[in-house]
Amino acid sequence: WFESVQTKDPVFKKVFDEIDGGLSAWEERDRWDPIWMAGVRDEAPTTLFDMIIAGDIPAAIVKEDDKIMAFKDINPAAPAHIIVIPKDRMGLTNIRKASPEHIEILGRLMVAAGEIANDTELGFGDGARIVVNDGPDGGQEVMHLHVHVLGGRSMTWPPG
Repeated sequence: WFESVQTKDPVFKKVFDEIDGGLSAWEERDRWDPIWMAGVRDEAPTTLFDMIIAGDIPAAIVKEDDKIMAFKDINPAAPAHIIVIPKDRMGLTNIRKASPEHIEILGRLMVAAGEIANDTELGFGDGARIVVNDGPDGGQEVMHLHVHVLGGRSMTWPPG
């Protein structure tokens, strides 16, 4: 069928050849590889956060929408300690994996962190520390990008 359409319809053949040529050139130069869901796939193992999102592990959820979830840290480093995560990890095991395709979710995480830091009912006062630990050397324990919102006390610098 496809070959007969190309033979009978010269306009279709011309458009197909142009598109196919462009796609083939991308393929030859490995241009697909760095594009999320074109070449890049999330092949990292399931994490504790994935199990919380799935409802397999309980959590004290304080904020949730279709893209993010925020819950109380079970091992808090401050009187108020909330973790904000993307529901779809999208390959973001850590911040070094971020690419232009992640701009929207990274923005949502920051906006959610700011809203949480304003919530006095969660124990936040006049400010908070927003932290993203990145990789083992950065203190990251769960390989699913997450934002810590810490507050309820004055923070010191440097954090250590």
